[in-house]
Amino acid sequence: MHYKRIMGVDYGDKRIGIALSDLMQIIASPLEVYQTKTLKEDIDYICKIIKDNDVEKVVFGLPLNMDGSEGDRAKITKKFASLVAQQTNAEIVFQDERLSSIEADEILIKCNVKREKRKKLIDKLSACIILESYLNKK
Repeated sequence: MHYKRIMGVDYGDKRIGIALSDLMQIIASPLEVYQTKTLKEDIDYICKIIKDNDVEKVVFGLPLNMDGSEGDRAKITKKFASLVAQQTNAEIVFQDERLSSIEADEILIKCNVKREKRKKLIDKLSACIILESYLNKK
């Protein structure tokens, strides 16, 4: 039995979407959208969530190009993840996140969420989709 959480992260320049699994690592739930500040503050904040929620693994969405190659955004995400890894014992893994933001937007549109509110929700829903994709592979 697992009794630790897995965290999903949709890392962006302005916002970081965060999702958490339940303790059984079956269900992914959106947690929050964090507005980025400085690199140090961002890393400290993510590490605090890891510690406070007893997270054993962090799944970063890896924004690959449509052909599967890694572009600049994927490299930036990997760099951020490596800095988080240096300050925590949680295992870091990557999950292909191609189309997760589009999928999140489509879900919000189907739920009749207005455009202004969608912008505030999309990052944490994307993080949830990234985490769900990972959990479904396990």
